[in-house]
Amino acid sequence: MKRPGLLLLLVAPLATAGVFLYSAVADSGAQGSESGGKASAEPTATNGADERTATEKKRDDAYLKTLPPGLAAPDKKELAQRIIASAENSSLDWKAQYSYIEDIGDGQGYTAGIIGFCTGTHDLVAMVERYTKAHPDNGLARYLPALRAVDGTPSHQGLDPGFTAAWKKEAEVPAFRAAQNAERDRFYFNPAVRLAKLDGLGTLGQFIYYDAMVLHGPGTEPDGFYGLREAAMAEADTPAQGGTEKNYLDIFLDIRRTAMRSDKSHQDTTRIDTAQRQFLYDGNLTLRTPLEWKVYGETFRVDHVN
Repeated sequence: MKRPGLLLLLVAPLATAGVFLYSAVADSGAQGSESGGKASAEPTATNGADERTATEKKRDDAYLKTLPPGLAAPDKKELAQRIIASAENSSLDWKAQYSYIEDIGDGQGYTAGIIGFCTGTHDLVAMVERYTKAHPDNGLARYLPALRAVDGTPSHQGLDPGFTAAWKKEAEVPAFRAAQNAERDRFYFNPAVRLAKLDGLGTLGQFIYYDAMVLHGPGTEPDGFYGLREAAMAEADTPAQGGTEKNYLDIFLDIRRTAMRSDKSHQDTTRIDTAQRQFLYDGNLTLRTPLEWKVYGETFRVDHVN
């Protein structure tokens, strides 16, 4: 099952948008935390634009460097990809999804690749543009005018009948697989993990933010990632603000579950109910293995990640 949608951040409050715009272009990998430390949980925009001050950036960067890697550790990142693949593809083999592409009827056009990039939600065209800049003769470059035209719509105009075959063929190219990895990190993984660390969250909390970013997209509307986070912070303090990690994450998951249930495309909430919340209630804040969970009634298990 592929994720039903991805929200594009178009207009945002300055503070929240500043987090996204800074983090999305900072491929720093975000050195992580296993438990909450005090840091700026809510950045401030300056110069009338969605940018954080150089002083704040330096302070946060210095703070993050003092922390353990958390979800950014290679084994934890691999585990995170497997858990997400179980919900997105009913499989632990996330690397088999580079060539995946189909229209799942969610109004977002084609959904493709390892994280569900969509032709209707800007992330797919952004990735192809960056990939084409580095590899001008790739097999998807000729579709860029059409991809730009359908961005923000469910349309296939200019893409059919050849785009899906071209995507699958390009997915055989190592550089294109690397491009998918890079876009996943730039747009989803790095911003979510970095902000989780600044909120004082450990590895599980970092994963919960990442999965929410993937499913809901980096939007500030009520059902976008930043909107969900703001709603949770209105009810509970983050660990960085002096709250407890379990209480804050429990509320974040409650709010996220409500948002999913309000969307007919997200009625199945087992990725929360019998996976993430189970990890939380088990006290597994570090996502230690062996790890077992259920999604859509199917049981998945990871005993060890090399």
